[in-house]
Amino acid sequence: MRLIQLLLIPIFLASFAWAQESAGVPDETHRGVTGGATTLEDILARQRGEEVDNSFRSENTGQGNVEGLLGQLSPRGVSSDSDLYRELRFGSADVTVSARGPAASVLIQDGGMWWLNFRTGPLREYGTYILGGMLVVLLLFFLIRGKIRIDGEKTGRTVTRFNGYERFGHWLFAGSFLVLGVTGLLTLYGRDFLIPIFGKEGFAMIAQGCKWLHNNLAWAFMLGLVIVTVNWIAHNIPNRTDVKWLAAGGGLFTKNSHPPAKKFNAGQKIIFWLCILLGVSISLSGLSLLFPFEMPLFAKTFSIANATGLPQMLGLNLPVQMSPQEEMQYTQLWHVMVAYAFIAIILAHIYLGSVGMEGAFDAMGTGEVEEQWAREHHSLWLEEVQEKEAGKAAASPAE
Repeated sequence: MRLIQLLLIPIFLASFAWAQESAGVPDETHRGVTGGATTLEDILARQRGEEVDNSFRSENTGQGNVEGLLGQLSPRGVSSDSDLYRELRFGSADVTVSARGPAASVLIQDGGMWWLNFRTGPLREYGTYILGGMLVVLLLFFLIRGKIRIDGEKTGRTVTRFNGYERFGHWLFAGSFLVLGVTGLLTLYGRDFLIPIFGKEGFAMIAQGCKWLHNNLAWAFMLGLVIVTVNWIAHNIPNRTDVKWLAAGGGLFTKNSHPPAKKFNAGQKIIFWLCILLGVSISLSGLSLLFPFEMPLFAKTFSIANATGLPQMLGLNLPVQMSPQEEMQYTQLWHVMVAYAFIAIILAHIYLGSVGMEGAFDAMGTGEVEEQWAREHHSLWLEEVQEKEAGKAAASPAE
């Protein structure tokens, strides 16, 4: 009998399901049964990372069936808490605020989840790869090539490479950038690494300090950018000498190889122009973040880009109509992406200007460099300096 019962149970269940289907009873995975609410399939689809139609929420905020709800939710009238939050999330709530501003009436921005997911996901992931990859490349270069030494015999004589004003502009630009880079990275990664060490209250104090430094040292960075540009732009115009320098790899990969160069070689010129372009870009996005909603950048930029047809060729659909919050989200992402590239470039610059090359730090440390170092790395510039000094000596009266 038990065996017969076990055999009959599946048949009974199958018959019951068939009877339900024949009677027109909907499958419980469809929203006909749930009244439009989330189903198990919706939950599973969201866990798989698939898009789920949210219209059952955005169009069901408790305001449609007023007569049927009257008297049921007495303190709240015809709206429950969930209805209110849905209205706020999808922007259909009638919100009255005392604050003034383009985004004051938006309390919950449902469309901003893509920004949060991208910022905490791919942006940090690939940005970490960029910085980590640069550090690995520099370490391998040091292990293979070693420190670039002065090959010839030192003369004991020095040449003035940079005057005090040039060094001031450089260190203002570089020093502020280093602090901005550190505080920015702490803001981006700090929750993961500092909270376990200092706790939430400790991290809150660190984050507040980082925010203050980041916002205020931005002005020093922009001033340094202007000084550096004015001081050296004339010396960084590309010329034919740069082609020869690049063809020889700058002598960085072979010993006793020193292609001629003027005050700045081709490698330094590349760093200079990248610093200018990235510096201007990160300053503009930084100003937009310092003065939120007052300097929208991306809607106009995307409109110009779409007019060229290039985004369409790449399969991109750049939006040209943005809410104030979207403008700030795009600006913040761009600010961080430029910062990652900027930091990676500066890491290489710091390496070559310090432990990577003998005598290089003296140029920005004291402003004086060993004559033999100048002869090996900037021979054409050294000849110009010596010619000027010889001309001054010939023009001065003999004592």
